[in-house]
Amino acid sequence: MSTHTSVEAVTLDGTADTLFAASAGERTVPGIWHENYWFRRHEVVYDWTVTLVEQVTARLGRDPVVVDAGCGEGYGTQALAARTPTLALDYDAATAAHLARAHPTLPALRGNLTALPLQDDTVDVLVSLQTVEHIWDQPRFVAECARVLRPGGVLVLSTPNRLTFPPGNIFHHRELDADELTALMSPHVDRVDVLGVDHGGRIRAWEDAHTDIVAAQIGADPDAWDEPLRAMVASMTTADFTIGPASAGCLDLVATGVAR
Repeated sequence: MSTHTSVEAVTLDGTADTLFAASAGERTVPGIWHENYWFRRHEVVYDWTVTLVEQVTARLGRDPVVVDAGCGEGYGTQALAARTPTLALDYDAATAAHLARAHPTLPALRGNLTALPLQDDTVDVLVSLQTVEHIWDQPRFVAECARVLRPGGVLVLSTPNRLTFPPGNIFHHRELDADELTALMSPHVDRVDVLGVDHGGRIRAWEDAHTDIVAAQIGADPDAWDEPLRAMVASMTTADFTIGPASAGCLDLVATGVAR
């Protein structure tokens, strides 16, 4: 079994090309006020994953090798990299060009997520957030994730909950509910556990006083939002979301599994 601990060592050719990552298709990026709800809803899962990586670090007694597959803009990879060596991995040229500009110190690699350009048994934590719903061959993607993980390594996937996500997203190939996500992962990893992202108390109180906050955002152009909605969206932080046991009504799913 490999004992590599550098992100360069996990790639097939021994390099980590600092080309890569960001906005292709549908991506969430920081710094756009009217997308702040979606950004914070994604960022809270990265924050949760940083805590998980810290737990893996304590268990291993060393820095784990982490790969962020489908890294998008790279802000989450940067958060992980502040804790442990982390490789940013995504597939298209626009993402590569953005990452090189926005996060030039991140080791990064461009590659197909259903044929990961990584060696077997070299990764301790593989993170792929809000990505699986975009992939045509989802079983092959999860199998690839399992292939590159060391035995005992952790796979972390997040995805919108099919039961609550607004329909009609043209960038999504197949959305999943908790049972479907479990069924997708279980042939490839053990001990699958699915959690859910939900609105915290401040958003729930706003909705009680006004309306469904997702429907309000997608129902009108941001320039037409009323002041209560504008103020609420602009002021959101990760503290406005919670992660706990998954329910049918949760917003997003966060699943972990352990490599065999």
